[in-house]
Amino acid sequence: MTSIVIPAHNEERVIGRLLDSLLEDPADDRTDIVVVCNGCTDDTARIAAERGPRVRVVEIPVPSKHAALRAGDDHALGFPRIYVDADVVLSAADARTLAEPLADDASGILATAPERHLPLAGCAWRVRAYYRVWQRLPAVREGLFGRGVIAVSEKGHARIAALPPLMADDLAASLAFTTEERRVVDAARVVVHPPRTWRDLIKRRIRAMVSTAQVEQHRDPAEATARTSVADLKSLLRGEPRLLAAVVVFVGAAVVSRRRAQKAIRDRDFDTWLRDDSSRQN
Repeated sequence: MTSIVIPAHNEERVIGRLLDSLLEDPADDRTDIVVVCNGCTDDTARIAAERGPRVRVVEIPVPSKHAALRAGDDHALGFPRIYVDADVVLSAADARTLAEPLADDASGILATAPERHLPLAGCAWRVRAYYRVWQRLPAVREGLFGRGVIAVSEKGHARIAALPPLMADDLAASLAFTTEERRVVDAARVVVHPPRTWRDLIKRRIRAMVSTAQVEQHRDPAEATARTSVADLKSLLRGEPRLLAAVVVFVGAAVVSRRRAQKAIRDRDFDTWLRDDSSRQN
């Protein structure tokens, strides 16, 4: 049985759309869905419970994604196991497609993630420009992070369960597997709603920079990271010169975010979660 674990902190505006998508096939009763409401002060738990017996709701008092993931593991029934952020949209069919490569031990695949779709309509022009560049970066295309979904086999789960509590749990999980052990499954798709405003984009980028710094503190400097290099941007422009204006916007976002992230990194503040609410608008 495939288990889906959904950590959710005050996600009453979006939890319904994810669960409705996962439950769209009423004949599919082979999927175990656990929603872990962590430190919620809204109606997330009630909305999830209203989806019926196929959704089990677990409530914990502490607003911690790491604690929610561990609580989800305690209640999940089987493998493969799929971890899904509450603010994305994944269908039942796509969940099954992600699980398929993990069922074959001989494949050597321990972790999978879907192709991401970013609906940019309604986003500020600078946000659209930023993501035109971001989506083309090698680490972004090849890594399992930034998708809101990671699926693991039982052996893969043992690998990520050993990781320390980190803000960038998806980045840490992606880097825990070699390129041969992880796969982005082209046939599966997740809808990741981007921030709509420049201000919320900067919030998200500050969080990404702070959390990346935290991940790197737990890794050998020689190990791979997901940072964007000048060489990456130059290579992108050589192939697509028309992206020059978008690259300027991308670099501007990086400079502003890095400057604002420095204090948190210096103070080792890896607990403040800068949340962008514009991506949660219906």
